Amino acid sequence: MTDVVDAPLETVENHDDHGGGHQSSLGLSNMKLAFWLFLGSECLLFGALISAYLISKTRFIAEVVAGNPNVVSTMPEELIHEFQEAGSVEPMFDIPFTSLSSFVLLMSSLAMVLAHSAVIRDDLKNTRIWLGTTALLGSVFIGGQIYEFTAFYREGLGYTGNLFGSAFYTLTGFHGIHVTGGIIMLLSLLFLSFKGKLNSDRAETVELVGLYWHFVDVVWVLIFTIVYLIP
Repeated sequence: MTDVVDAPLETVENHDDHGGGHQSSLGLSNMKLAFWLFLGSECLLFGALISAYLISKTRFIAEVVAGNPNVVSTMPEELIHEFQEAGSVEPMFDIPFTSLSSFVLLMSSLAMVLAHSAVIRDDLKNTRIWLGTTALLGSVFIGGQIYEFTAFYREGLGYTGNLFGSAFYTLTGFHGIHVTGGIIMLLSLLFLSFKGKLNSDRAETVELVGLYWHFVDVVWVLIFTIVYLIP
């Protein structure tokens, strides 16, 4: 009787050992579960940064409107005057430019979906095309962010000049670092494809990179709305 019970259990164990399909109790692979936990911690981190930005912006505008010399003296008079008239930092932003940059980043998510679909089909050519496209669109976004930071610095918004500048650069710059990390992951996948090590057996790896990329895009939609669109 014991042999009858043990036999199927041994079969299952052998399948798990050699099939590479270790599953958690939630029906996800251990790697995917760990990745979701990582993204959850990232949500908490970005939530803290967004909260810090909102608090800093509110204090900054209140001090600018009140004419606090410690704040006003750190920026050009023309820019301070615009902030005082608008009662917000909105005059500093180039909304059309940032909207276009945001659209480019969102389109990169579509390219990532197509890359994952291609690797499942063992379509190496299209996998490379769409991974490269995703990395290129992400690089365009980073280029736009660098241009924007440069423009803000020339207008007088430095990182250490006031609390708002520190919070703004920390939040948007931290997101930019995440995008850069995603680009490095994409380029690593491209490298593997040219080494002949990226096929349907590695589809989960591409899927996890895709999850990270989509997460970064969703976070940017939230940041763009809060930072640029809400006065």
